Amino acid sequence: MTKTDLLDLINNGENSGVEFKRDDIDNRALAKELVAFANFEGGQVLLGVDDDGAIVGVTRPKLEEWVMTACRDKVRPEIIPYFEIIKDIEPGKDIAIARVERGWAVHHVWHNNHRTYYTRVGSESREASPEELERLFQQRGAFRLEVRPVSGSSMKDLDRRRLRDYFARVRQQDAPPDDDETAWRTLLVNTEILADEPSPLPATVAGLLLFGLNVNKYLPQAGIDAAAYPGREKDYAAKERTPLRGPITPLLGSSGLVENGLVEQAIDFVRRHIKATAHLEDGARRVERWDYPEEAIREAVVNAVVHRDYLLSSTDIELSIYEDRIEIISPGRLPNGITPVRMKAGCRAARNQLLKDVMRDYGYLEHMGMGVPRKIIKGMIEHNGTEPDLIEDGERFIVRLWKGSTQGVQGT
Repeated sequence: MTKTDLLDLINNGENSGVEFKRDDIDNRALAKELVAFANFEGGQVLLGVDDDGAIVGVTRPKLEEWVMTACRDKVRPEIIPYFEIIKDIEPGKDIAIARVERGWAVHHVWHNNHRTYYTRVGSESREASPEELERLFQQRGAFRLEVRPVSGSSMKDLDRRRLRDYFARVRQQDAPPDDDETAWRTLLVNTEILADEPSPLPATVAGLLLFGLNVNKYLPQAGIDAAAYPGREKDYAAKERTPLRGPITPLLGSSGLVENGLVEQAIDFVRRHIKATAHLEDGARRVERWDYPEEAIREAVVNAVVHRDYLLSSTDIELSIYEDRIEIISPGRLPNGITPVRMKAGCRAARNQLLKDVMRDYGYLEHMGMGVPRKIIKGMIEHNGTEPDLIEDGERFIVRLWKGSTQGVQGT
């Protein structure tokens, strides 16, 4: 880092990635800041700078050794920061920089035989709340929310019809007889639909999401808030506003569809509010052309249902239809280092692997995992020449499909 870059950094003040400290702090205080950065998006501690940005310089002897020792003795798992000293920022005053990247693990400060987890909140390093800590472990792949037991639930809260359909028709394996409760329990525990805990065995989060009789009794966030608006902005006078509820999977019988799953409910809602234009194909065959390709809408809805962050317990998926676009908003950041750019390139990562596997069994997801570039992006371009917007906006991910010539008019 050059002297000019460092002065610009100091002039901009502390933020989510920069912390000022004098070098007379103790090793626990330094560990706290570096742990918070590693558990967030990375950042740097400028040693020799006061809280108000005044340059005081570093005076501690063997400063680099002290920093490295603090990271070894006070941080678990250990981290090795990048370290450098910038000389003479002001005459006779040097500043040291200790920088860490986003950690692959969840780090904590180890002090007096006690561990404390920190994360960055704006310009402050704070102890992570239980919910934030769960999310950190989930993001790092060390915690699977979807197989966590749901307190108070049991096998009775699962739709046996859907389970039989899934195992017998979709997976084409022998399903136990309906009256063999022991065999059903064994099967559902082994497939992580029930949790392997003391009896009565509770359903897992994924089990309820996929096959629950009353999903929202236990998981109130497990639904889609659907709304259709007459214009290009949200409006209290919506054409239709309805909560979509129920298990994700559909129920099929010998004569076809018996009950819609959550995805089919969403597609039916969209069909009610988009137009179809009839035209002749090959000069003779009458074909209806919808404003949007159904395959792109289906893929966006399936991705939202499968990949959303179910730790965010007070927020449903949003499905909004406007005059010029459709928006599907999924709660939570993208998982495991995925970005919109990587999604467009076909990079794959799953927050909820069991949901993904089951929905793939039903044929909702491609085995190649290329639904975004093939079905959403390519599908929209071929259908009406527009490229969809993929936007990570704080704690939500937005897929925006444009109707056509009105692309570029941003929604809410």
